[in-house]
Amino acid sequence: MTVEDPGAPAADNGEFWLFGYGSLIWKPPPHFDRRIPGWVTGYVRRFWQARCSNKSQDHRGTPEAPGRVVTLIERSFWETLPDPHSSADKVWGVAYRIKAEHVEEVKEYLDIREINGYTIHYTPFSPASDPEKPIRTLVYIGTPDNDQFVGPQDIQALAEHIYRSEGPSGLNRDYLLGLDKALEELSPESGDEHVTDLSKRVRAIISREEESGRGKGKVESPATKNAVSQGSDAAAGALHDFRKVSSVDEQEETEKAV
Repeated sequence: MTVEDPGAPAADNGEFWLFGYGSLIWKPPPHFDRRIPGWVTGYVRRFWQARCSNKSQDHRGTPEAPGRVVTLIERSFWETLPDPHSSADKVWGVAYRIKAEHVEEVKEYLDIREINGYTIHYTPFSPASDPEKPIRTLVYIGTPDNDQFVGPQDIQALAEHIYRSEGPSGLNRDYLLGLDKALEELSPESGDEHVTDLSKRVRAIISREEESGRGKGKVESPATKNAVSQGSDAAAGALHDFRKVSSVDEQEETEKAV
């Protein structure tokens, strides 16, 4: 269930800005009219949120074997946890502007898409083109007190889990590889050590399974099939054909096809 910040004032013209740091980077909301790369500070991005098909539309696992997706961790809390990865000061992503006449429709859509442990928060976003003029953005975060938060685990075990997980939205590894590729495309500075290391480990698992023959028959998504025939890097390039849509219905059809 999402919770609005009661102290959050609406923009003067009724529009709002949304910060995307996961699949929203390449699977945008409907009705946006601006998309700006940039970053937020004070957080760390980690694959520490479980995701399954009992509620969310973007499910990469099942209730019995939930997949993993990213959330943001407050840096001050993250520093108290065991984590083999360091983290840059900036969490890169994109901000979308939603015009006033579509705000309620888009918020309803996002509440369905981002349900299952995520709540609404607000944070300053620094546009890469003009970081001295921050934008107040809405962001969905799976905080450590939600029941889908899994916290840190052995990084190789996490990569193996992501490789194995699959749900109605597709393979969990497609989500990971898509995010890694999307971050690469934002800026030369927008890489994320945690995401990149997990992606390298999953590609190594794919290669290992292909060589042993165990991976044959498990590959179902077009992106991963492409990886089998052309190499793992080919998969990431095919994972996120960025599409701008003009309605919630069209967006839902687009997501079914991804």
